[in-house]
Amino acid sequence: MDANIYSDVSGEGFRFGIVRARFNDDITGALLASCMQTLLKKGVAEKDVHVVEVPGSMEIPYVLTELAERGPYDALIAIGAIIKGATPHFDYISKSVTDGIREVSIAYRVPVIAGIITTLDRAQAEERAGDGPLNRGVEAAMVALEMASIRHTRGWIAE
Repeated sequence: MDANIYSDVSGEGFRFGIVRARFNDDITGALLASCMQTLLKKGVAEKDVHVVEVPGSMEIPYVLTELAERGPYDALIAIGAIIKGATPHFDYISKSVTDGIREVSIAYRVPVIAGIITTLDRAQAEERAGDGPLNRGVEAAMVALEMASIRHTRGWIAE
């Protein structure tokens, strides 16, 4: 599988809110670390990144809503890991979280980046949180940078 190709965007002056689920902590911790590392490498000041941790992915949309209301953020990033088990719980949680992310983005007119991985097993989750082109923490940061840049260059920011 090929990795995505991103625009080379400077993060200088951008503000981001990140909500990370602690469930599957080793995976989501690695995703957050790679996301933060990418943002900082691209020029985002550490003081301009606000991280909130929640128990699980289901709680992410609520905190995204609170961040969007209190902003201003140039983009929000959701980080979580939902790994399929033996029950349909995976399907319900995945859909609910995805719907919640979309609703926040539309209601508050702010890009909300879905850095939540949904995998069939732990090995897939580890692959997406580890070093290499499939790292979804890096992907979330790069997409957030690009979307923040688009908002600013198009004048879609309410000052």
